[in-house]
Amino acid sequence: QVQVVESGGGLVQAGGSLRLSCAASGSTGSSYTMAWFRQAPGKEREFVAAIRRRGLSTYYGDSVKGRFTISLDFAKVTVDLQMNSLKPEDTAVYYCAAGLSTILSETSNPRGYGYWGQGTQVTVSS
Repeated sequence: QVQVVESGGGLVQAGGSLRLSCAASGSTGSSYTMAWFRQAPGKEREFVAAIRRRGLSTYYGDSVKGRFTISLDFAKVTVDLQMNSLKPEDTAVYYCAAGLSTILSETSNPRGYGYWGQGTQVTVSS
């Protein structure tokens, strides 16, 4: 069993920065993928970013490329999401997810992840 816990959400003005953190505990193995998704009211869950333990490959959603950076501390199994140049449209609940055997084609799909955190609210004011 794997537990995923996020932290770091809050309120920020447009143009500002926030850093989200996520810790995964339990039997993660060594081939896991960690990701961030977000969901705004009335919208579907959207892929934000992911990082694969093997090779530390990173992937980003189109709407956050160049502004967000995902990083992994594989010794602690924690993943951070540095969010810069935030926009009001980034407002959402952000979820951290862990997949123990996520195939490459499902890196940006919620189906690729079996363990989810409770979510943390990010609000960007204009």
